[in-house]
Amino acid sequence: MFKLGKFLLATLSLILVSCGVATTPVPVAQPTATPLPSVTPTALSKLSAYVLPDSIDLTAEYLFYLHGKIIEDQGIPAVSPDYGEYQYETILEKFAGYGFTVISEQRPKNTDGMKYAERVVGQVKALLNAGVPAKNITVVGASKGASIAVGISHLLENEDVNFVIMSICHPDNVAEFMRNGMSLYGNVLSIYDFADTEYAGSCKELYRYSEGKGLARHDEIVLHVGSGHGILYQPLDEWVVPVVEWANGE
Repeated sequence: MFKLGKFLLATLSLILVSCGVATTPVPVAQPTATPLPSVTPTALSKLSAYVLPDSIDLTAEYLFYLHGKIIEDQGIPAVSPDYGEYQYETILEKFAGYGFTVISEQRPKNTDGMKYAERVVGQVKALLNAGVPAKNITVVGASKGASIAVGISHLLENEDVNFVIMSICHPDNVAEFMRNGMSLYGNVLSIYDFADTEYAGSCKELYRYSEGKGLARHDEIVLHVGSGHGILYQPLDEWVVPVVEWANGE
């Protein structure tokens, strides 16, 4: 577990700084991106099914999943004394079971959030440049992954891509986003558990800040599971189903 305020101070301050649809996959050049430090071969092999595909199916729906920081810290498996195992692979399998082409990778320890956001922006743009409709792309982030998703939304500046940010809008974090000029673009859904008072909260103030700057459809769901930040550790229907519905424009 980590303190989001410290993470945001360390990473978000770096901010100062009608299509035809093909019926067969088309090859696409992989985006240029700064390579990540290495992770274990075992972890890589487990996630090999979730890399950005070389051939892009323009009819597919793509879902990027950005995990929480505990995976950075511990690798796979990662176990919290409070919430149990972070069921990373099971979460990916759950989304794949809904028919999404899932794209996800294990981030190395202490990954710079904004640099990683730039990496994912490159991947999303590769899909868009190949002809994938923006409405068929969804970025889902959990905790630190949600902070990165905010950065992706801001940097991408696309009003049609879908985003789900989970358990990130603690008032301190929202204030930090706004201090750094981080406005949201696209269709953005916030999800958090009512009991997650340490790390989460409402994104409504961030929505207000972002209105008129590229924010399109937006909403928020407050869950009453009662496990707080622990909702992120399992593919609970309480949050998975709303994510799927949001990705499908519902």
